[in-house]
Amino acid sequence: MIQIDIEKCIGCKACEKDCPGRAIKVTDGKAQSVKKCILCGHCVAICPKNAVSIPDYDMADVEEYDPATFHLDPETYLRAVKFRRSIRNFTDEPIPRDKMERILNAGRYTATAMNLQDCRFILVQERLEEFRDLVWQEMPHVLEYLQYTDRNWHFMFSRFYDRYQKNPKNDTLLFNCTAFLLIASNDRLDGGLAAANIENMAVAEGAGALYSGYMMRMVGESMLLKEWLGIDDKQIACCMLLGYPDVTYKRTAPRRKADIIWK
Repeated sequence: MIQIDIEKCIGCKACEKDCPGRAIKVTDGKAQSVKKCILCGHCVAICPKNAVSIPDYDMADVEEYDPATFHLDPETYLRAVKFRRSIRNFTDEPIPRDKMERILNAGRYTATAMNLQDCRFILVQERLEEFRDLVWQEMPHVLEYLQYTDRNWHFMFSRFYDRYQKNPKNDTLLFNCTAFLLIASNDRLDGGLAAANIENMAVAEGAGALYSGYMMRMVGESMLLKEWLGIDDKQIACCMLLGYPDVTYKRTAPRRKADIIWK
């Protein structure tokens, strides 16, 4: 539950008005928690006197808003979105731990349905080569299963496996990335939203990403890979390859006109 410092509370009702679950009510000039809430933190963020806290969370992680230092220029942000590219060529330089933590924090702070914060971020970096070997060791078993369940995926993965057998450096699943990220969540939309923020943060840190539907299917068909990764009973929401790009793009790429219905 939330806690309210009665000495600080001025009864302005900002928290009451902004609470999506109507779990706060101001009585006799002081706010109080009246029922169980989803701990979204709106009350913490909106209180003008910093009178609200959530003891189960790290309150030292809360930042004060300063309009002088916080400004997200809309044109710059749109340009960043336009310049993003799916990276398939990475350098050998790994992303440092401090930068990777900031990248993953962009996913941790992403909105989730009912504030469940259900996403699990499984990052494979130090043991990436072990994971890569395991993926290709599992490929024959996955191919055997897909032969009877999905001929299209069987055909595609067979081609990948043939190339890999001829040249183990020809890894068309993990390429030469330096980190593999799997996001698992009971709500795939939550995982997808987190992935988008993670990619944007990776680009801000000078790195790049590739969303991999192939790895989603590969891991999804292998109990061994799921156990190794520690997915448990959650759904696979996204698989992403991460690393520093070994290519420089000179301009944005064109896109079709937006399919928008204005009413």
